[in-house]
Amino acid sequence: MLWSGWGDPAKAAPLPEPVAGLLRDLLGVKPVSAPPADPSALTVPASRLAGPALAALTEAVGGPEQLRTDPESRIRHTRGKSTPDLLEIRAGRLDAAPDAVLLPADHDQVLAVLRACSRHRVAVVPFGGGTSVVGGLAPEADGCFVALDLRRLRRLTALDTVSRTATLQPGLRGPEAEALLAAQGFTLGHFPQSFEWATVGGFAAARSSGQASAGYGRFDEMVVGLTVATPEGTLDLGRAPRSAAGPDLRQLVLGSEGTLGVITSVTVRIHPLPESRVYEGWRFPSFDAGAAALRRLAQDGPLPTVLRLSDETETMVGLARPDAIGTADGGPAAGGCLAVTGFEGTAEETARRREQARAVLLDCGGEPLGEAPGEHWARGRYSAPYLRDALLNAGAFAETLETAAFWSAVPALRDAVQRALTETLTAAGTPPLVMCHISHVYPTGASLYFTVVSAQGEDPVAHWAPAKAAACDAIAAAGGTISHHHGVGTDHRTWYTQEVGPLGVAALRAVKAVLDPAGILNPGVLLPSR
Repeated sequence: MLWSGWGDPAKAAPLPEPVAGLLRDLLGVKPVSAPPADPSALTVPASRLAGPALAALTEAVGGPEQLRTDPESRIRHTRGKSTPDLLEIRAGRLDAAPDAVLLPADHDQVLAVLRACSRHRVAVVPFGGGTSVVGGLAPEADGCFVALDLRRLRRLTALDTVSRTATLQPGLRGPEAEALLAAQGFTLGHFPQSFEWATVGGFAAARSSGQASAGYGRFDEMVVGLTVATPEGTLDLGRAPRSAAGPDLRQLVLGSEGTLGVITSVTVRIHPLPESRVYEGWRFPSFDAGAAALRRLAQDGPLPTVLRLSDETETMVGLARPDAIGTADGGPAAGGCLAVTGFEGTAEETARRREQARAVLLDCGGEPLGEAPGEHWARGRYSAPYLRDALLNAGAFAETLETAAFWSAVPALRDAVQRALTETLTAAGTPPLVMCHISHVYPTGASLYFTVVSAQGEDPVAHWAPAKAAACDAIAAAGGTISHHHGVGTDHRTWYTQEVGPLGVAALRAVKAVLDPAGILNPGVLLPSR
């Protein structure tokens, strides 16, 4: 993975000149003054891992070859992939570099690492694909901390074709998990934008939601079992699909972001590979009209497998097809809002649901655009992070944030967040382009996903902070949740603690005190470290 950006370096592409010119003219974007720092030329702070702690951790992972303190390994495990993270990395700031990278081979080695770290007061950051966009890989550790890289735990360990469940190890990346399941005729159906690089363990730890969530559900809805290593021992959770045997502790671990334990296996429900996949586009005259159509499908059916709606600005820019922005193939350009529907399953089921949905969308004022816009979206569905890198390289600031709310609150929530971002950044001298889409729907509500593009300002990270805070304040005031699928990390912690309240924070602290009494697991993530 590109150390200073997203994904496969071979897929990186410069911003088309017409788009770069538009950014200069419309937003005052100026070329960056310097390229990203050269990692080979950077000086990494000396590792603080030494003495008995180093010896204990070396033994825990089976030898020195699985404990790495070389500069490249530590640099590649520094921070995540949010825009502020990337800007810090590109500037060569390595204050958040781990003191070592550990590569355990199995659950028992993970358990041994956590016990050793607890005994020697070494903080631990579980590391999967490194794709966190909320500061989840930059702990607030007082001293030494290590990255616990789970890449060696990447097997399909069990497949129950009768129950249609699979047990996966946490280090499997999305494509690897899908390939293993596809070889047996199944799919998980989880395809977030981070799919190519994020891991099964990360999906669970952050309550990930894929682009086909309307049909397959969120990842936390797919999970039926978990094995979790903690400094105090092992949790084996989930012996039936549902249970009335007390509170469901699976739900306590899901979304805990490595603060309560390290997930070492995940059992998930699976589906037969679909024999038919069809994606198509629809145009609505306004975002409100499109949202009303999505709500009707979510509440009364039929529910497509994929269901999303771009607002007028996102449609105009062509962000629904990020790999073709700036080209004639970038998407609909006749105004309105683009909706994408997708249907997967048997050929008969796909045709039936598609026709039923068509009747609803027509009745709601939708204009059918055929399969081309939907197929374009499907081909470019993982391209947006590469576009973000191209924007950063061209001198623009580009970042995303997301939330969710009940349907009745969605219009005011969207307006409040867009206003907060626009007013804050405009007052700072960098008027932004703010785009929004709905990509996950439920009978009771939906998510809102915002993309913000502006000039960077003199200090881009400091420049963005007030706008981010204003947007988060607006989300809280308008009744939205601080995160629908990106998670809390350190970036959203203030607003998360407000959302759950003092008693909720105290309850989570009590659980952490039992499972992690030394407080070594991702300190400062999700909850304040003190």
